[in-house]
Amino acid sequence: MTGAASTREHAALMDSVYRGQRHIYDLTRKYYLFGRDRLIAGLDARPGSTVLEIGCGTGRNLALVARRWPGASLHGLDLSSEMLKSARATIGGSAALALGDATDFSAQTLFGRSEFDRVILSYATSMIPDWRAALDQAAAVLAPGGSLDIVDFGDLAGLPAPLRALLRKWLAWFHVTPRLDLADAAAGIAARRGLVCDARRGMLGYYRLIRITRPQD
Repeated sequence: MTGAASTREHAALMDSVYRGQRHIYDLTRKYYLFGRDRLIAGLDARPGSTVLEIGCGTGRNLALVARRWPGASLHGLDLSSEMLKSARATIGGSAALALGDATDFSAQTLFGRSEFDRVILSYATSMIPDWRAALDQAAAVLAPGGSLDIVDFGDLAGLPAPLRALLRKWLAWFHVTPRLDLADAAAGIAARRGLVCDARRGMLGYYRLIRITRPQD
């Protein structure tokens, strides 16, 4: 299967999953998608800075960024046209939204700019088949002095083994796979691109927060 065909297949899968779920997504996910608000609080997206969320989903995070960091210029990308319907309803015209593949997109074509001061991947790598390519693409659009902030499931090591197994099985029903080597992959991409990577572990290893920073030129 070609890359384009695989992308179309995954887009169709995501649309089928979220066609109904998008209406209750934010209500249900707030109980187990931890670390998102911590990421947003630490963005330091000052007025005039540009923010791109890759895998923006319902627009929930971008709406919070708009409230927490007023004056930032917001952009959102998602592979699911169904999720983008919810994002448009959530944030209206306060963000530029586009349909696109996280692993291979032209920011210049979609948004009229090639770089961003802040890039966000929030519980997206666990749903993207070629998640390493998505990480690399996200790092590629960082402006000098910019940061890529990632939050996603960790190793869950602090949870009791039966609960850990149950959670992983339940997540698999929604095509979610925790990336146990996420921090190592991010560090490798950062080293290859001359960037700086910092990884933090959430409580009980439930989630990981990773920041990749591009030094000022």
